[in-house]
Amino acid sequence: MLNIIEGKEERALKVVIYGPEGIGKSTFAGQFPYPLFIDTEGGTSNLNVRRIKCNKSWDELLGIIKEVKATPEVCKTLIIDTADWSEILCTNAVCEKYRKNNIEDFGYGKGYVYVQDEYSKLLNLLDDLIEIGINVVITAHAKPRKFELPEEQGAFDRYEMKLSKQVAPLLKEWCDCLFFCNYKIYVITTENNTKKAQGGKRVLYTTHNPTYDAKNRFGLAEELELDFSSISHLIRDSGAKTADLSQTVPQERTTIVTLKKMIADSGVTQEEVQKVVTARGHYKEGTTINEYTDDFITRWIVPNWKKVVETIKNENGGK
Repeated sequence: MLNIIEGKEERALKVVIYGPEGIGKSTFAGQFPYPLFIDTEGGTSNLNVRRIKCNKSWDELLGIIKEVKATPEVCKTLIIDTADWSEILCTNAVCEKYRKNNIEDFGYGKGYVYVQDEYSKLLNLLDDLIEIGINVVITAHAKPRKFELPEEQGAFDRYEMKLSKQVAPLLKEWCDCLFFCNYKIYVITTENNTKKAQGGKRVLYTTHNPTYDAKNRFGLAEELELDFSSISHLIRDSGAKTADLSQTVPQERTTIVTLKKMIADSGVTQEEVQKVVTARGHYKEGTTINEYTDDFITRWIVPNWKKVVETIKNENGGK
């Protein structure tokens, strides 16, 4: 008898996030419910997160995922940081198995077929986690590639995941959401009628574009702010066993409190800071500092605080 199921099925999410270095991929991933990182490249060292270091072998990586499956209470979200470094472990394992010095020794393209088959084992294990209600997030670096359309003249840069042509399609097909993170630059016309780039707001792209790969299965807007609140409504309680969520640190509240203290100590006002942020194109007019994301505060305001204060005082006549 056919087992026909109607309507939407709520389950854990399969998310891939990629973008240039330093954009905040790991910070964004770390905002998912009760996360546990599998750190394959040491990129989470400066983050206040729970992690398992795994940079030695492919078997070790697969073993960790099996252990998480056996003890699902350890996390609600498993994060592999990053896909490109996990592929290196996979490639090394394939070369070791077939006694090759490097992947090219297999002959034209043959070695990458073995890598593709081996990497599929990882995705199958991750699917097992999805079935028991654990979200899976995979981060990856981005790389630009010259791309040319047959019907158009000239080439343009297109961002892709920094993976082989065999592994990248596997991840794109496997995930529910492929998010591309990048800086949004605004071009303005100065008083001298010259063009000037400013801004650099971090954004999340969710749908396909000729200049990057992206997709989602939830009808999200094409462009979102790079903050977990933009997609938090997608998360459902799918029944995974959970640990005490009180262990997580309310980082956003802490950073906003810190920012308010910096403002008070510097003798400026919150409204003046908001004016500078708006002028730089990071947030629209009327956005208060309470709405600033943790990532924006730690990565832009804090490093540029002296310049922000100097700008305010110059606009006030040096006072």
